[in-house]
Amino acid sequence: MYARILGLAAFAACLAMPVFAAVALSDAAGSYTISPAGSSIRFTIGKAGGGGFDGAFARFKGTIRIDNSDVGRSAVNLTIYPESVGTGQGRIDAFLRSDAVFDAANSPEIKFRSTSVKRTSDTTALVTGQLTARGKTFAEKFTAELGGLKGGTIKFHVTGKVLRSRYGMDVGTPIYSNVVNFDMTLTGKRG
Repeated sequence: MYARILGLAAFAACLAMPVFAAVALSDAAGSYTISPAGSSIRFTIGKAGGGGFDGAFARFKGTIRIDNSDVGRSAVNLTIYPESVGTGQGRIDAFLRSDAVFDAANSPEIKFRSTSVKRTSDTTALVTGQLTARGKTFAEKFTAELGGLKGGTIKFHVTGKVLRSRYGMDVGTPIYSNVVNFDMTLTGKRG
């Protein structure tokens, strides 16, 4: 009887497994349009002595192209709309949109265009590219991990660190960290 209960529990656990199966980058060749549904672009800025704040961008668009024959020819293009920033605190959101930080009125887009993609394992890659914000452009690196591929939908978990001072957004340093930690889920539909 006990073995039967364990067997049923194991079967139930299998049914609860994620919909996205683990796949290799080589299985994911193609072009994808990033879908807001299932995607998120979150960030965290630490504060001296602990704490800080986190937020997210509600509006963004982009494309991912995976070239199986030459991963280095793969490409990521992402546009973020800084007026869509949200922290859950209206005064902070307004301050972030102001000319002290994003200057969303005069710089309505933050753009990332990849310049190289280097496979680091079967499911991960280092994506290097040009990030442009407030009219300033610098090379930045992000780590992308393939989370799954099912029915023409691909999912990546992307992380990276950006120094905000490079883009003229260093207000509040050193009390607030100069390092912005990005944690993104990008879901793309094959197109």
